[in-house]
Amino acid sequence: MNSLEQQLHYPFADTLPDTGKTFEIAPGVLWVRMGLPFALNHINLWLLEDEVETAQGRVHGWTVVDCGIASDATRDAWEVLFGDLSNHLRGLPVVRVIATHCHPDHIGLADWLCTLWNVPLWMTAGEYAFARMMSAGLPGADGTAMFPHFRRHGLTDPAMQEQIQERKSHYTRLVPTVPVAYRRIQEGVGLEICGQCWQVITGFGHSPEHASLYCAEKNLLISGDMLLPRISTNVSVFAIEPEANPVQQYLDSLQKYLPLPADVLILPSHGKPFQGLHTRVTQLQEHHAERLAEVLAVCSTPQSACDIVPVMFRRPLDAHQLTFAIGEALAHLHKLWFDGQLQRIAGEDGVFRFVRIAS
Repeated sequence: MNSLEQQLHYPFADTLPDTGKTFEIAPGVLWVRMGLPFALNHINLWLLEDEVETAQGRVHGWTVVDCGIASDATRDAWEVLFGDLSNHLRGLPVVRVIATHCHPDHIGLADWLCTLWNVPLWMTAGEYAFARMMSAGLPGADGTAMFPHFRRHGLTDPAMQEQIQERKSHYTRLVPTVPVAYRRIQEGVGLEICGQCWQVITGFGHSPEHASLYCAEKNLLISGDMLLPRISTNVSVFAIEPEANPVQQYLDSLQKYLPLPADVLILPSHGKPFQGLHTRVTQLQEHHAERLAEVLAVCSTPQSACDIVPVMFRRPLDAHQLTFAIGEALAHLHKLWFDGQLQRIAGEDGVFRFVRIAS
């Protein structure tokens, strides 16, 4: 356990639910863990005991929060869970699905789950719209814009270009379909789940309109990807929004969590449930301040986003990791650019570089 982790409290220690099984976090709150075929090899999903109004009357069951990617392994894991319904889910059905945001590990199997149980998908409007757009492979959101975007920011290695080109269908493979209708959740409008109010906290920078869910009565925060215990969530500039400022958006969003109780139990999408909200927010703020200082220091000479990658990521990266690393390096350059500390220069080679403005 590293020094940052030691500042946090993990009430369940090293307990992890096995694939296809649940672990009860609190009364009516179950933890499910699904595998991912990436370096970040898992996602936490949450089941909340619920009761909803349907055309057939009130139905008692489970609300599923996040879904896993669309893969045979994830479907098999869900089917193991549903196949032993009486043991793990107390004989109760799924009554709705909530996705915190549009990334594949969170919404990939939403359509499958909603169809299987004939239940609605609940999301923020921004996340649902992006999921529909990317799953449909619309021009600009279909991956074809990714290569020229990265080339404009310094990616010139032909071998790596080829590997990144192969990832252009990444989203549509992991999210082949999204439900054609949804129920909107939004900040300021609480969700009633089993008679208790869950506050919606929207966050920005990591995704368009990420939703975390906080229940004061249970003192629980389902944080999605906004607050993770071991890693900082990715904040990237993507081709579809090439002049975004996601680091600033993310740092602003962190402020929304500070009014919550210090002992709130945080249920993150990756890593273990933990306590220490205010400590973790401070750690994340300090992390980005350190990265920004490093980036600013090397920009005494013009630097592209690709030039910045080894400054921020001091380990070998595969093509999947490199796409996020370039996006995050560019996000930190953009934060300094928007703050008036860097100047952006378009080179004759078509590459954008950033250089420190003399004080």
